[in-house]
Amino acid sequence: MEKSLTRYIWVNTYKQQLWILLVVAASMIPYFLSFDLPKRIVNGPIQGDGFGAPDATQLFMPIAFDLPLIGHIQLFEGVELDRVQMLMALSGVFLGLVVLNGLFKFYINTYKGRLGERMLRRIRFELVDRVLRFPPSHFKRVRAAEIATMVKDEVEPLGGFTGDAFVQPALLGGQALTALAFILMQNFWLGMIAFAIVMVQAIIIPRMRKRLLILGRERQLTARELSGRVSEIVDGIHTIRGHDTSNLERADIADRLGRIFAIRYDLYQWKFLVKFINNFLAQVTPFLFYAIGGYLALQGRIDIGQLVAVIAAYKDLPGPLKELIDWDQARQDVQIKYAQVSEQFDVDGLSDRTIQEVFREPVPRLLSPLVITGLVLTDDSNAPILHHVSLEIAPDETVAILGDPGSGGDALAEALGRIVWPASGEITIDGKDIRKVPEAITGRRISYVSSDTYFFHGTLRDNLLYVLKHAPLTDVTYEGADARTFRRKIGETISAGNPVLDLNSDWIDYRAAGASGPDDLLKVIRPVLDAVTISQDLFYLALRSQVDIDTHGVMTDQIVMVRAALRDRLVAEDLDGVVESFEDGSYNSLASVGENILFGVMKPGLMTSQDLAEHPYFRQVLRQTGLVAKLYDMGLEIAENMVELFRDLPPGHPFFQQLTFMKAEDIPAYESLLPKLKEHSFEKASGEERANIIRLSFAYIEPRHRFGLLTADLMAMIVEARTQFYADIPPELAEAIERYDPEHFMASASLMDNVLFGRISLQDAETSDKIRSIIQSIFRELELEDYVLSIGLDFQVGAQGRRLTNVQRQKLNLARALLKRSDYFIFNRPLPALDQRSQEAITRNIMTDLHEEGHKPAILWVLPNARMSELFDRIMVFQNGNLVENGTFAEFADQKSMFKQLVSY
Repeated sequence: MEKSLTRYIWVNTYKQQLWILLVVAASMIPYFLSFDLPKRIVNGPIQGDGFGAPDATQLFMPIAFDLPLIGHIQLFEGVELDRVQMLMALSGVFLGLVVLNGLFKFYINTYKGRLGERMLRRIRFELVDRVLRFPPSHFKRVRAAEIATMVKDEVEPLGGFTGDAFVQPALLGGQALTALAFILMQNFWLGMIAFAIVMVQAIIIPRMRKRLLILGRERQLTARELSGRVSEIVDGIHTIRGHDTSNLERADIADRLGRIFAIRYDLYQWKFLVKFINNFLAQVTPFLFYAIGGYLALQGRIDIGQLVAVIAAYKDLPGPLKELIDWDQARQDVQIKYAQVSEQFDVDGLSDRTIQEVFREPVPRLLSPLVITGLVLTDDSNAPILHHVSLEIAPDETVAILGDPGSGGDALAEALGRIVWPASGEITIDGKDIRKVPEAITGRRISYVSSDTYFFHGTLRDNLLYVLKHAPLTDVTYEGADARTFRRKIGETISAGNPVLDLNSDWIDYRAAGASGPDDLLKVIRPVLDAVTISQDLFYLALRSQVDIDTHGVMTDQIVMVRAALRDRLVAEDLDGVVESFEDGSYNSLASVGENILFGVMKPGLMTSQDLAEHPYFRQVLRQTGLVAKLYDMGLEIAENMVELFRDLPPGHPFFQQLTFMKAEDIPAYESLLPKLKEHSFEKASGEERANIIRLSFAYIEPRHRFGLLTADLMAMIVEARTQFYADIPPELAEAIERYDPEHFMASASLMDNVLFGRISLQDAETSDKIRSIIQSIFRELELEDYVLSIGLDFQVGAQGRRLTNVQRQKLNLARALLKRSDYFIFNRPLPALDQRSQEAITRNIMTDLHEEGHKPAILWVLPNARMSELFDRIMVFQNGNLVENGTFAEFADQKSMFKQLVSY
């Protein structure tokens, strides 16, 4: 990267800088006139200079000048005005100059801001671009949070300085020199006083501020380290809690915060000392002007108008001067920050930009072998982990790599996947070093999968199809206001030096996956999901998910038919008593009291259960039906039972996981509340006490909790309260609640709840699995299973895919690599979280039916054991970083070899 920030700014913005400098130069003319005009107003119409008689007049704004060889030229002879008219006219001109100067400042500052934001955008993009081209080994030495902090925060001041880099000294220096020159023109000695103070400020203040720069740099470094440390705490939270080291982390953070406090406090002290001295020097000059200038005025050596003009001019001198000194400090500060950032991003071994150029056309198949010549790999301490390996892998060959972890096979796979770079030797394809082959080829035709997984925040579908998004493949048509916005966006993108890539385009390479478009993409995805045995997981995720009606309208139309089919199947399999359906005129004993009262689903984002409980209409219905007192009595019984059962248990006891009414920490509060409530009637309890007791009853389910609190009369009251609740429900509640309807789909409920339209009995532990199996078979019979899987693909995986299990992440990681249909697959122990039988099943699925018929890709698989090696054309055995055996399964079967030892083991 360019070492000098000033040079970097000039190279990328010199055209805009020249233009704004011309504007600044033009702004100095009205700025100077605004100094001279007050003197003319005071000396002329106010003091009467030139108006000797009461009816005397003067010419206003005559425009005339003399040119050599031409003589006198008069463009406008002016307008004759009397004394009052002249005062008003000059005052009007002064007001016009104020407006004009303000407009100049407005334009200059706006232009500077736009220029700075463009440069900030350029710098940030260039830094991220360099991150994308870092050599693999560099990522082991940097922390992600520190890189993110530099890109987000540390370069922020660079953008603000860009607009000021050349304009600010020109503008402020021009203003200061204009004011100083004007003062000198009025009186030499007053001008020299102003000049002397200016020089003192210009020399002393920058020297004092060097300490501020040093402290600012220390503050920046410590803040960056703190950001990285906090990121480590977040990533390692389970390790911290698992080893009881949270207080060690607290001590470390407290120590770091102490260092930052000391630096910042020292910074504040020094900063305000500099400010005090600067303000003192700024205020000394007016004192001298009033004293010396007033004396000169009394002596008649300077007129009042000149003194007023000098004082007015000096009023505008300290501001630009102070800002000029601030600019110089900011220049040094941002140069230090830029140097620190550039050092972090100026990395040896950075990939060439051409390797990652956009390539929209289909990439032809790799028909040449991968050739490995004298390959040596080392770890971070430069200790060799693979010794001078030379071999060749044909385009359609399958190779099994065996050996203990760290024996060298893993390292070879990482080198082929471009995760590590050779210390010596090379890997070539078609005679080209694999590191110099464009990523459009290696990233699409060579796939590497290990046990390390990373998923971006989004849906399963987003992460699965991520491997197909190489370039924008369609042109988006914008109309009207969108078209104008898009054109402005493109213009700014080009001005900032960013690539013109439309994110709204369709980036998915359907042809690479074997599909013709989005309509048949699921047909291509399904076999891959089945191969890695993750389809069942997706089905269960879909059952737990809400269904987007706009995207999956077919499911919403068919859900009533699925419900009917489920009822028929349950009857046929003698399971009709397992699910109790919701019926408008009856109480569902398998649902909670609250669910029976509501008889519907709260729409997300519109209202919460707490909001409903506090709604006046809901409370009114409970009171009118007499249900509120019954629920209060029920809540008291529940509270007594809970306190009696759980008060002697420690907070971490497993029984608390089954407690639905309250949390473990709530037990003491209810234990102290119960004696008071037993002594008082329902009417004497406070509103908050009633609410805390009644809410316990809402979660009660008789078959689950078995306290015998639900009588037939009480259930009838609840059904009656439900009827009354919906009889005259307010519009805001009707909008927020989706009522159960057997003939309609419920968008706010999960797919499972929509299919069941009821609750499952809790008596049999295997009941839920049986029901899910029946539901899956029904979807398959109705040819709706793919639609359900599509709903599962909409599941949000969370940060880094943490909402998925480790097994699911590894399966999904393998699936998305298979979706690319590459020519070379390198699998480096991709499924260690699975048991041996599951790994063997997936390996067999992939080896026997990976791609379309007629194309057999090359596969290099680092196997966890030797059992599956007979499926491969060739077997390599590594030990201590050396390739010790290389041959076929048949060749090894009848001879003593390391391979036979691995098989027997």
